[in-house]
Amino acid sequence: MSKRAVLEVIALDLEDAVAAQAGGADRLELVTEMAADGLTPAPATVAAIRAAVDIDLRVMLRVADGFAAGDLDRLVGLAGELREAGADQFVLGFLAEDGGADVAAVERVVDALDGCPWTFHRAIDRAADRDALRKQLADLPGLDTYLTAGAASGVDDGLPTLLAEAAQGGGPGYEQQIMVGGGLRLDHVARLREGGIEAFHIGGAARPAGWQGPVSAEVVAQWRTALDGAAG
Repeated sequence: MSKRAVLEVIALDLEDAVAAQAGGADRLELVTEMAADGLTPAPATVAAIRAAVDIDLRVMLRVADGFAAGDLDRLVGLAGELREAGADQFVLGFLAEDGGADVAAVERVVDALDGCPWTFHRAIDRAADRDALRKQLADLPGLDTYLTAGAASGVDDGLPTLLAEAAQGGGPGYEQQIMVGGGLRLDHVARLREGGIEAFHIGGAARPAGWQGPVSAEVVAQWRTALDGAAG
């Protein structure tokens, strides 16, 4: 038997969270402002969702569109507020102007997380050198996942990169789980599962009416079925 794949769904509010859990999601990524590709949600929203569902939540730490860290004091303050609201897993990722990881900014925010697990998000898909970025971040506490499409343009173009990284088999900088998201479709699943990918992330794909509409438990269930049925 192949290992059960992780399905993470973006939730903007309580309704999304409840629907995603009902459909079989293993984890939620909590964000707001998808027009800016996802910013930090209000601590009150996080607290309400935490009280309503029992699956894992990863909360975005991002205060402005783009991949620069921006106001680090604000990010560190938000991390504290979110932890008080019940958050214990996070999502973040900052790039420096040269296209490498902004290690100083990442370290400052990660220090505020005090060992909480976290995902480095799709900033990796905009990095000048993916392998170098992984090695820059390899020893940071709590980093257990890279959310990536393999390419800035999405999974269609990134598939070879994703499969090549999965084949690294946990070498230096590659110990973290690869979670595929960004233009992910159901017809990608079998190939990714066969290549050893065990984690999948959907946002718009879970919303039949687009970002203006809610997560559909039925659509999430279709993804759950597809992931469970694909060869690992």
